[in-house]
Amino acid sequence: MSMIERPATAFAEDRPAKQKRPRINDEAHLKLIRQLPCIIDGTYPVEAAHIRSACPRLGKRSTGKAEKPDDKWTLPLSQKRHAEQHQGTELAFWERYGIEPFSTALALYAAQGDIEAMEQIVRNARKDRAS
Repeated sequence: MSMIERPATAFAEDRPAKQKRPRINDEAHLKLIRQLPCIIDGTYPVEAAHIRSACPRLGKRSTGKAEKPDDKWTLPLSQKRHAEQHQGTELAFWERYGIEPFSTALALYAAQGDIEAMEQIVRNARKDRAS
């Protein structure tokens, strides 16, 4: 009787956790996000900060620590603000700065390819928080 050889990792316990569904990667969009000013303080350079919290009204489900949201759910944040976003409660972070992250991220995603329109969306988000 012959045995079928299987790789040592075929049934390994330490395989990476699978996401509930495959995420949508959009490196071109992330590149544009990184060209924008920080949505909170207008500084450069920025990082593409993913929003992990849920917004069922706009079709955004919550994502856990083992998975990353689709790239359309990103906003430009300075390194300092991005680190701050991940401390404490994310929704409290956005509320503290008066930014509505979900609709703003979707607006940026809809405007991708038009950097001027994207810059205006960021300026308006900062203006809205000042009112």
